[in-house]
Amino acid sequence: MIDFDEAQKLLAEAVKPLAIERVALAEAFDRVLAEPVHAAISAPRRAVSAMDGYALRDSDAAIGATLRIAGESFAGGLLPPAIGPGQCLRIFTGAALPEGADRVIMQENCCAENGSMTIVAAYGPGWHVRPEASDFAQGDLLLQQGTLLTPRAMVTLAGADVDTALVYKRPRVAIIATGDELAPPGTARNNVLKIPESVSFGAAALAREYGASIEARFTGADELADLRRLADRALTLANVVVVTGGASVGERDFAKAMFDDQNLEMLFTKVAMKPGKPIWIGRAQGRWVVGLPGNPTSAMVTARLFLAPLLALLQGRAIGDAVNWLHLPITGQWPQRQTRTNFVRACMTDEGLVPTQNQDSGAQLPLQESDWLVRIDPEHDDASPEFFKFTAKALQF
Repeated sequence: MIDFDEAQKLLAEAVKPLAIERVALAEAFDRVLAEPVHAAISAPRRAVSAMDGYALRDSDAAIGATLRIAGESFAGGLLPPAIGPGQCLRIFTGAALPEGADRVIMQENCCAENGSMTIVAAYGPGWHVRPEASDFAQGDLLLQQGTLLTPRAMVTLAGADVDTALVYKRPRVAIIATGDELAPPGTARNNVLKIPESVSFGAAALAREYGASIEARFTGADELADLRRLADRALTLANVVVVTGGASVGERDFAKAMFDDQNLEMLFTKVAMKPGKPIWIGRAQGRWVVGLPGNPTSAMVTARLFLAPLLALLQGRAIGDAVNWLHLPITGQWPQRQTRTNFVRACMTDEGLVPTQNQDSGAQLPLQESDWLVRIDPEHDDASPEFFKFTAKALQF
C-alpha cells in the first residue's frame, strides 16, 4: 500500500496524452488544445469607438463647443472620412475612428441639429476609444497548449480568427459495475436482497465532466467467466475501463482477476487513504483500467481523486488541473488525524467549510450534500484534535 501523494506522482509520470485531431470551431468546446493559438489578426484592427456618440479632436472638446458633423461611422461599414479642426463625426460602438480624431464624447452629452453638434454637458475623463491592438496584436500568443476550451476560452479562440482547433482526442470510457447484489435502478424493489446499481451512473457523469465519452456501461454478477467476457468487450470499446466493486479479498472478488487474460500490469494497488483504500490502477492491452471501490462514497471520492486526473492527463493537461487544492476557511467539529490520509466530505457555509454529518463510505445521500473534499494528512501521531483552526486544504468535489 502506498500513500496518496506517491500514487498521484506515479499516475502523473505514467499517463501520456492520447492522439490529436483537428475539429471545427463549433465542435471545440470542452476540448483541450494540442497546440498554442496565436492571433491571426489584431484586436481591434484599428482604433474604434467604445460608445455611441461623436468622434472629434480632444483639442476641440469643451463644454459649449459647436462642431460641424462631417459624416457617420458604423461598425463594419466603410472607413470614415478624416476630420479636421472644428469637425466631428457621428459614430457608433465598434465603428472605426476617423483619422484626425482621438476621443469620443457620448451622445448623452451632446445636442445635434442642422448638421452641427454642440457639447452641452460635462463629458468626464473617459476618452471612449479602443486603440488598435489594445486587446491583442497579430501574432500574440492567446491560448497555451493544454488549455481547456471553456465558454470564455472559446471567445478568445474565435477572436483569434481561426476556424478550427487542434485538440487531444477524448478518452473513451467503459464502465463495469460488479456484484451479485446489484440490480438496474427501478427493479431492486422487486427483490429484498438486491440494491440499485448507482455507482456507474456517478462515475459516468464524472467522466463526462472531465472530457470523456462513455462508450458502454455494463453490470456483471460475481462470476469470473462472465466478467472476463465483459472485460474483453470493454477493452475493445474504450481506452479507459472503470471497474466498480470486487476489489477486496473475498472469494468472489474478481475485479483484477477478470483481466488476467489481458496481461494486466498494475501501477499501484491500494492507497493509504480514507475512504477508498482499495483503489487500484493498471494497464491491460494498452488501455488504462481503474478499479473503484463498490461503496458509493468511496467510489466517488476515488473517482474524483484518480479517475478525473487520469482523464485530464490523457488530454494533455496537468494533474494539478484536476486536483487543485485550495486553502479555505473551516468551521465546526472535524475528525482527528488518522494513519491514512482522510478525505472528509464537506459543504460551504457563510462561516466556512463544515463536514457533512454522515461520513460513512457506503452512504449515498450525503454525496449530493457535499461540495468539497477536505484533506487531513497523517503528519503527526500525537496531533491534537485541533490540528487546524482556521483553514484547511480543500478540493471541489
